[in-house]
Amino acid sequence: MRTLWILFCLAAIAASALQAADASAGKTVYQSSCQSCHGPAGAGNPAIAKMFKVDMRDLKSPEVQALSDDDLKAIIANGKGKMKPVASVTGAAADNVVAYVRTLK
Repeated sequence: MRTLWILFCLAAIAASALQAADASAGKTVYQSSCQSCHGPAGAGNPAIAKMFKVDMRDLKSPEVQALSDDDLKAIIANGKGKMKPVASVTGAAADNVVAYVRTLK
């Protein structure tokens, strides 16, 4: 019974590792879908912020980094404030973008 339990736990760990988000894939998606507004390092594009009359939060900021992964994915999917939803970034791509944003801190 103990051996069976150990095998089950190892299989669960292996399965979760296969589903882990990929920050390097997220960087590629970020560069094509997010960078024009959020800038290459996540600090925000001043021209876009001025045009939309918003203060963009730096994605490296403690405020943004304190958000849960689910909160960040919800912002990507639903938008926030003047930010429109990013319809092209869903599922695993959204997970990957969140993983990349985590590397910015």
